Amino acid sequence: MHTNRLAREKSPYLLQHAHNPVDWHAWGDEAFEAARREDKPIFLSVGYSTCHWCHVMAEESFEDPATAEILNRHFVAVKVDREERPDVDRVYMTFVQAATGSGGWPMSVWLTPELKPFYGGTYFPPEERHGRPAFRDLLEWIAQAWRTDRARILASSEALLDQIRQALRTRPAPFDAGLLESAFFAFRRGFDPVHGGFGGAPKFPRPAVHNFLLRYWERTGNQEALAMVLTTLQAMARGGVHDHLGGGFHRYAVDERWRVPHFEKMLYDQAQQAVSYLEAFQATGEDFYAAVARRTLDYVLRDLTHPEGGFFSAEDADSAPDPAHPEIHREGAFYLWTRSEIEQLLGPAAEWFCRRYGVEPGGNVADDPQGEFTGRNILFEAHSLEETAVQSAAVAKLREARETRPRPHRDDKILTAWNALMISALARAALPLKEPRYLTAARRATDFLCSRCLEERDGALTLWRRYRDEEAAIPGFLEDYAFFVQALLDLHEADPGPRDLDLAVCLTARQRELFEDREEGGFFSAPAEGAGLVLRLKDDHDGAEPAGNSIAVLNLLRLAQKTGREEFRESADRAFQAFSGRCAAAPEVLPQMLVARLRWEEASDTG
Repeated sequence: MHTNRLAREKSPYLLQHAHNPVDWHAWGDEAFEAARREDKPIFLSVGYSTCHWCHVMAEESFEDPATAEILNRHFVAVKVDREERPDVDRVYMTFVQAATGSGGWPMSVWLTPELKPFYGGTYFPPEERHGRPAFRDLLEWIAQAWRTDRARILASSEALLDQIRQALRTRPAPFDAGLLESAFFAFRRGFDPVHGGFGGAPKFPRPAVHNFLLRYWERTGNQEALAMVLTTLQAMARGGVHDHLGGGFHRYAVDERWRVPHFEKMLYDQAQQAVSYLEAFQATGEDFYAAVARRTLDYVLRDLTHPEGGFFSAEDADSAPDPAHPEIHREGAFYLWTRSEIEQLLGPAAEWFCRRYGVEPGGNVADDPQGEFTGRNILFEAHSLEETAVQSAAVAKLREARETRPRPHRDDKILTAWNALMISALARAALPLKEPRYLTAARRATDFLCSRCLEERDGALTLWRRYRDEEAAIPGFLEDYAFFVQALLDLHEADPGPRDLDLAVCLTARQRELFEDREEGGFFSAPAEGAGLVLRLKDDHDGAEPAGNSIAVLNLLRLAQKTGREEFRESADRAFQAFSGRCAAAPEVLPQMLVARLRWEEASDTG
């Protein structure tokens, strides 16, 4: 079996490619020096270990000797785990989106030896398909262009980079109070009143939107803002994107009704979804929302928790449908059911269960463009029935049977930022849900991060991004510092004491040293030293995860209130000015920043 350099890495994603015939490098000086020495462009492939389409491209292309031969002959091939290196991912995703109008993973980018991108895209098939060129043909074409038309490649790359730099510049300005209303109306225009969520298929959960709308409702009394959140949360909880047997949520739905999920389960989704359902419970007092929050948190504590308290990153979309052939994986295999399987397990209760969860004899998946779910069923709440002992017993029996199946791959690296989101969720849930064990779990995870991912070097705190296999590595990014400070503040409010607040203050001071733009305001995503990046970006989009800047500003306001330190308030004010232009142009892009602004206004109103 071929073994390449990735065999010495810790990332589960990189290790998945350690036996490809491609002569992979990890991101770093060794790869960059090889590209300069051999005068070859870099082929950069970015993904993550639980990504379905990353697996597809690996099987079709990176495991193919003929494709590997072309890659090895013409390029220096570099693999990046986007979850370990969000800085690298963000820079080149910005380029791909600017060049093509879309993005996603796996991401494929070609760079000069000086790391400047000149061509990019996402998944490329082995043969021409759906308007995408065949990957091998594309490799040959780019190699030829590098040999014969390099001057034009370099000029166009530099020109596009300059355009991106200009577009990304923050333009400080006063923060317009009307942006809050503008954001509300932007979400109202995009809201799906029938199925919940915003926009059409595919539908991605965006908890930052819920955070804003709930606070906007609380501030203004606008019932429509509350209704948009509740409709969305109800539809998601009843849809196939919710795991009705084991708890927790899949990454997104490929259809507008939330029924057909993309099956991976990410830690950051569980943390943020739990908070959304918790806040809906606090807003309405309805146990429905509390139950979903509790099942989500319990899933993490059961299936994504390190023995010493930290939290693993994700579970894969794919798994083996047949234990006798563990090498053959299909998307969603762990979660899918045939009608006959359910009838054999439940007997007379099967008819009731199948009616409730939409199970059909020939399968219930209408949106199946790849033909992966033929004859199978994704559980969703087709009919609302009262909770009964029969239902609980049936769910328990199917969950027990499901546990005998081959489980999806679990990405067991521990990321500081994502752990911090989970700590916040647990700390905030403990009192409203009357579950002291959640506070205990939050405290254990905090202790884990402090002992494994935090150290003092040369009189300054250093926060590490990733821990796995007894190694902490990769200096933390803005989101690691900001999310961990938020977690410490949430813990401090759930369980008051000086330790959490003192550490939050120290980490915020270090965050400002490493990332703050003292001239124009806001924070860069990565430190200036040793980044090896062609662009230094400020994260300005609250997407699947909130932007590091949005959480950093909210933390600064909370710390200013708790400590009375004016420099925290001034830092937050500069950030508001820096992002006011972005908010004015598209207020729906930064809903979590607007949450911070609402807090700023509340503090101003109370003096």
